[in-house]
Amino acid sequence: MADLEARGVPGVFVATREFVDGAEAQAKALGTDPAAVYVAHPIQDRTDAEMVAIADAAFEEIVAALLAQPGGARRA
Repeated sequence: MADLEARGVPGVFVATREFVDGAEAQAKALGTDPAAVYVAHPIQDRTDAEMVAIADAAFEEIVAALLAQPGGARRA
């Protein structure tokens, strides 16, 4: 993701709340501060309908994070 952002492609990673500490530690180790959206944990045993609901709930936050980034998408 850092490589894409260095090329001007904004990104947001999505992970479950269980991984906040690990994601922050990894970002610090890599010297980056990526945009992140955290969703309910766990997800591996969720039904398709539950995954759609999780995605729907996170959608606006993901879009907002993309738009907030330098070089992020701009509204016309």
